[in-house]
Amino acid sequence: MSEPRWLSDEEQKVWRAFSAATQMLQAHLEGQLQHEAGMPHTYYEVLVALSEAPGRQLRMSELASARKASRSRLSHAVARLEANGWVRRESCPTDKRGSWAVLTAEGFAALEKAAPGHVEAVRESLFDPLTPDQVKALGEISAALLERLSPKCAAAEAELALREDSLADIEESAELAKAD
Repeated sequence: MSEPRWLSDEEQKVWRAFSAATQMLQAHLEGQLQHEAGMPHTYYEVLVALSEAPGRQLRMSELASARKASRSRLSHAVARLEANGWVRRESCPTDKRGSWAVLTAEGFAALEKAAPGHVEAVRESLFDPLTPDQVKALGEISAALLERLSPKCAAAEAELALREDSLADIEESAELAKAD
């Protein structure tokens, strides 16, 4: 086994600052949305994804992929959004196990109401403290991280989807056995 590539003192300092900053930013944005819009950041992101999709609808699997969430976690979020009247599910006519998440007029109105405060919180906490050069560097750094992590995340997502599909097959078989 090879020796670990330990972080230098400077790298350790940068890592800890980056980790703390991203955690604080996420907590701040979560709190702002909860306080001002009465919704968690996860729900806001689902509403945004649906609002940007053609026809304001996505297959649940596409929505899970877009949000980098497991299907089960996304299904729970969509159930809560349905309870609020912000999203509705529709069956997929070509795939009996598939369904669509559709943004309702009420959901779009909730998003329109939440967006100004959220955008201002993002601007104040992320962009205002940075110079234009730092914003550009942050974009380049983020793109580099995404490029490195995306293939690994895609592989993990595919593995998770296979597991979820297998569980769904097992559950469906169990229900069919009960019906017999």
